[in-house]
Amino acid sequence: MMQARRRILFLAEAVTLAHLARPRALAGALEPGRYELHLAAAPRWPVVDREVFEGVHPLASIPPERFQGALARGVPAYDLPTLEAYLREDLALLERLRPDLVVGDFRLSLCVSAPLAGVPCATLANLYWSPRARRPFPVPELPLTRALGPSLGGWLFRLARPAAFALHAAPLERLRRRHGLPRLGGLLEAYTWGDHTLYADWPGLLAHAPLGPTERCLGPVQWAPSVPLPPGWEAWLEAEELPLVYLNLGSSGAGRLLPLLLAALGGLPCRVAAATAGRPLPPHLPPNARVAEYLPGERLAARAALVVCNGGSPAAYQALAAGTPVLALPSNLDQHLMAQALEALGCARVLRPEGLGAEAFARAVEALLEEEGPWAAARRVAAELARWDAGAAFAAFVRERFGEEGEGACAPSRAGPS
Repeated sequence: MMQARRRILFLAEAVTLAHLARPRALAGALEPGRYELHLAAAPRWPVVDREVFEGVHPLASIPPERFQGALARGVPAYDLPTLEAYLREDLALLERLRPDLVVGDFRLSLCVSAPLAGVPCATLANLYWSPRARRPFPVPELPLTRALGPSLGGWLFRLARPAAFALHAAPLERLRRRHGLPRLGGLLEAYTWGDHTLYADWPGLLAHAPLGPTERCLGPVQWAPSVPLPPGWEAWLEAEELPLVYLNLGSSGAGRLLPLLLAALGGLPCRVAAATAGRPLPPHLPPNARVAEYLPGERLAARAALVVCNGGSPAAYQALAAGTPVLALPSNLDQHLMAQALEALGCARVLRPEGLGAEAFARAVEALLEEEGPWAAARRVAAELARWDAGAAFAAFVRERFGEEGEGACAPSRAGPS
């Protein structure tokens, strides 16, 4: 008698492209037909295909503009009524589908819905959010840094950070208490809660205490849109006369800077390929620049001499997998944490967006195009990343979770790659 396939439900909080792209990439790494795969997400980012899933279910998420606006103001993105609505929808979906495993990417309400429904939950997160990570918290772009500057604003942020983190975690703590669940302990615990915590990084990203038995590093989760180069780009891209700068601020970067950055690059001896991540194309371009909404990022990063991005893990890992250094312009804390780690490794330079001028940006680009140090560091990181296969590690985790036979073993939580 044929055994029923195990059902896996991916829940993506589609407030940024990355939170949808990572589940899609990991689902696509599983053996076709072996599991019954479902995705629940808001109907956004059509550039992320859903073909690997047998069922696709609409899921309410706050608008990306509301999420980004809350981060920019330094206020909680989720209040208690929103989380209660999320919980009701989660529970209805879990009851209807009855999955054997739920995999969440920033769906914070799962720390209540999954235990109430009795469904095992694996959470995707980044290592720098782990309570075990050893890192300072850089000040993100906030009203106080825009008004007082990063130095004084950063000093105030360091004083206020514990209280601010508690404020951001408070609605979720109240939701758990209302439903009879124990306290999480703080924002880091909220972001990484799960029966299993799967970090979409390699352990060399930053120093950390040994991970626990339910935590593991998968390695970088790579995804790029399946889009061709725009007509006429092929020969231009392969030309050798000038270095290529790939500019991609992502769906959550400081998109307001795009005209300034393009104008600054227009005065440099380079070519510029820019992706807007679905934002409207700028009306005026310098002669050395070409722009599209989406581009095949892995190919652009491999061809580029420099990648300019928001510092977040998706674009940064594309660059570093190709051994290309990064100029990071982070805004929110997630981007700052990743950019900080990469700068410490020597493969990136960080510029703050607030008050950034064209001249300072152009000088940073020129320095990174000329200096050998960032190139050498990026190549060292690329060699490390080549040893990691997040898809294979995730597939091994799923087999282990279901007690299945199969080749390979899960990546150990604090050792080498799978």
